[in-house]
Amino acid sequence: MLRFLTITLFVFPLTATADPALECSLDSGSQIEVGDCVARTDEHVEKALGFALDQAMLAAKDLDQVTGRQVAVPALNQGQAAWEAYRAAHCTYAGATYGGGSGAGIATRSCWVTVGRTRVEQLMLFADQ
Repeated sequence: MLRFLTITLFVFPLTATADPALECSLDSGSQIEVGDCVARTDEHVEKALGFALDQAMLAAKDLDQVTGRQVAVPALNQGQAAWEAYRAAHCTYAGATYGGGSGAGIATRSCWVTVGRTRVEQLMLFADQ
């Protein structure tokens, strides 16, 4: 069990699983600084998400070409659209749990980062096939 935990921590750094607002609050003090940091992190995740989606799409196109079937690309497009709808709804809920307080925007954006990081990992699994 200890070996598994050690490997897991090495392969998946703690920052990949930490809350983005917590990560940002370690270097920043004010709520404005934390919000700006989370926004920058979100921008980086969005760029990574675009790259991962492009790579997965290339793999899907290659697969469709090899098989002669037009299945992978439409499935990826449908999956991405569904994921985007999920992310919007789920993260709106995460922000709403702050009851309109000043931390709602940070909570929403932190959710986008967390959910986005997971989606990048998922897309890259298919991009490598």
